[in-house]
Amino acid sequence: MYDQVTLGLNVDPFILSALKEDITSEDVSTNSVMPHPQAGEVDLICKQDGIICGLQVFERVFTLLDADTKVEFYVKDGDKVENKQLIGKVYGDIRVLLCGERTALNYLQRMSGIATYTSQVAALLEGTGIKLLDTRKTTPNNRIFEKYSVRVGGGNNHRYNLSDGVLLKDNHIGAAGGVKEAIAMAKAYAPFVRKIEVEVESFDMVKDAVEAGADIIMLDNMSTELLKQCIDYIDGRAEIEVSGNVTKENIARIKGLGVDYVSSGALTHSAPIMDLSLKNLHAV
Repeated sequence: MYDQVTLGLNVDPFILSALKEDITSEDVSTNSVMPHPQAGEVDLICKQDGIICGLQVFERVFTLLDADTKVEFYVKDGDKVENKQLIGKVYGDIRVLLCGERTALNYLQRMSGIATYTSQVAALLEGTGIKLLDTRKTTPNNRIFEKYSVRVGGGNNHRYNLSDGVLLKDNHIGAAGGVKEAIAMAKAYAPFVRKIEVEVESFDMVKDAVEAGADIIMLDNMSTELLKQCIDYIDGRAEIEVSGNVTKENIARIKGLGVDYVSSGALTHSAPIMDLSLKNLHAV
């Protein structure tokens, strides 16, 4: 759940922008069939099994349109839901229910899909002590929703944005002239509270990262054999993250290697939506 400060400052503007995208002047369809206020209710129904996520955002869509709208949920974020399950009801002006329906469902379906996929990947790491991380491979202007969904699904957030931490990737290293040079420059510039993580792609880069004193070494797109060689060499001198096209289909190879983190862009960029629907709208 978002606290009231985060909700008002950082969540509401995105929801309002999404609503404005969908209603540039008026909802012609709704105004055609419902020219006057009319109280009504509609059912929120799950159409497949999964992990529900985004209920607060779903509700906020309607209350931003009309503060008198009421939403009743029978589940909470993080709960397992099943096909055909009634998970909530929305009460209010039928015109508001119709205007907000698609935007509210878009958020809820997307967020629930990410939570569901994340939970499936996290289950494959259960008992290993490895933390599952997301990445910045998020939908523009939806990061605050997608990273929350990862947490609900049992994952962890990597840095939120470019201001959140130091991660020296291949192009940073190229710009600096090498791994050692990039780490030295980051240590000189970044606030002392920031850990320095560096992405490496070869054994020689790993040796440079260890010698330069990186706090976290990200082993990117390496074969299992190379991963083992690099992990043995690091030998506790830095925390270890594994990354690079990690999905639920191939994450098993990392389980026994003794790493601290595994990051997966697929959590946000490849999770399918969860099918949900608003049905049975009627006047009351």
